[in-house]
Amino acid sequence: MQDIEQTIQMVLDFIRGIWIKKRYVMICSWLLCPIGFIYVTTIPDVYKSDAQVYVDTRSVLQPLLDGMVIGSDPEQEMRNMARTLLSRANVEIIARESDLDITAITAEDSNKLITKLSDDIKLSGTSRDNIYTISYANQSPEMARTVVQETLALFVEGSRGRSIQGTDTSSRFLDGQIAEYESELAQSEQILANFKRKNSDILPMQGSFYDNLQSLKQELEATKLTIKETQQQINAMKSQTRQAQSATDGLGVRNNGDEQVLTTRYDDRILALEGMLDDLRLRFTDKYPDVIEAQNLLEALKEARDKEIKAFLSQDTTSNSPSMLTEGDRDLRLEIARLEGLLASLSVREKDKIDRVADLKSKIDLVPQIEAEGTALNRDYSIKRLKYEELLSLRESNDLTRRAEIESNDLQFRIIRPPLVADKPSGPPRIIFYTAVLIIGFGAGVGIAFLLNMLKPVLVRGQQLSNLTGYPIWGSVAHLDIVRLKERNKRRIVIFGLSSGAIFMIYIVLVIVDIMNIDLVSKIPL
Repeated sequence: MQDIEQTIQMVLDFIRGIWIKKRYVMICSWLLCPIGFIYVTTIPDVYKSDAQVYVDTRSVLQPLLDGMVIGSDPEQEMRNMARTLLSRANVEIIARESDLDITAITAEDSNKLITKLSDDIKLSGTSRDNIYTISYANQSPEMARTVVQETLALFVEGSRGRSIQGTDTSSRFLDGQIAEYESELAQSEQILANFKRKNSDILPMQGSFYDNLQSLKQELEATKLTIKETQQQINAMKSQTRQAQSATDGLGVRNNGDEQVLTTRYDDRILALEGMLDDLRLRFTDKYPDVIEAQNLLEALKEARDKEIKAFLSQDTTSNSPSMLTEGDRDLRLEIARLEGLLASLSVREKDKIDRVADLKSKIDLVPQIEAEGTALNRDYSIKRLKYEELLSLRESNDLTRRAEIESNDLQFRIIRPPLVADKPSGPPRIIFYTAVLIIGFGAGVGIAFLLNMLKPVLVRGQQLSNLTGYPIWGSVAHLDIVRLKERNKRRIVIFGLSSGAIFMIYIVLVIVDIMNIDLVSKIPL
């Protein structure tokens, strides 16, 4: 409690010291306040103009063309446009269209003008409601309205042409990429064609090398089979021509299914001996003497039968006179001649296929490397072709997007409040400035009085003297001329009151003038 009383007493001592030096408050207030009031009064009026616009981002064509055109987010596009509206390039356009650049003579003046204009033009709004406000203040109300009008026009027209400009840029990019890929694709096609011509014998038009080799082998087997069949037909037909001579030579012909088989005088003995040999093998081994003897006899009989058949077949069947041949024999011999010619052709074909198979087998070691190179070339060509087709599809989508944007713009602007010429100034806030000048003027005086009181303190109580000297105060004596001193103090208080009152009256008059919007500068003759 005692500390609080001491603190309060110390504050009161400071106040008394400042009050004693109140002349400095009057001096500072009369030095600073009138100068400040005059300066604030001479600040030119500024007029503010603003415009409010609503941006409708809903589109009718967007749901219909979903997936067919290159999609864009109208709201994101609108936010980007709002952020870039006050770029240097756009501000230069605004300054040029509103004739503000006429006042800029040098490049430095132009830079200052653009910088100040960028700071003075205000764009505010919420992306949620899509309502934007453009405002600008200038000493001329007409110029303020003009700047806002040009900014609004740039905001509307710039956003309308932004998407079309974007599609133009993408079109140029896609056209350049397509032309580049066309050149690369033609080069790849030429390289691939040269590679195929160079290795046409190894890389067939269809299938792989191994498929081609396997196909040739199958064709070779089919040719061999055809040769065998043709040879069998020739043999069968020749046997028919010899049937007439077979009786005299002890030979005969019997039908065995679809085939005709020559019979000899050894056939019955061979069949009987084979039956006996089978019976002996059931009871004895192949090394048994009777088995060995029967086997040797069977082989001798077969050898004799084969010699008899060969002798029969080697007879010159063409030695008979043509007049002795029947019409059926002549047709049969003609068919035999045709089949023999076919057999010769098949033999040539067989040899050709054998050579081709041998040639492919000789190149089989080169196949993996050549196929790997061919696969790499095909892969490179396929990738470029795929990219080329994708670019063509993107160009079509981009063209469709451009036509859709021309037909119907996604961003619809509705001006809620157009820019108007202001009839009353919007600034500067002179009442705030007057108040600040008043506070600064009196505050500076109070501060100076406080500093002087701290440097040269004035003792107003006996306790202060006791605190400074360390001696107790036993009593105090009143001033001898206390009446004159009190009168002087009263005069000083009256002077301070009149001085401060005059300052406050000036302040009140200026505030009233500002509220009534009276232009003192034009009324005071300079």
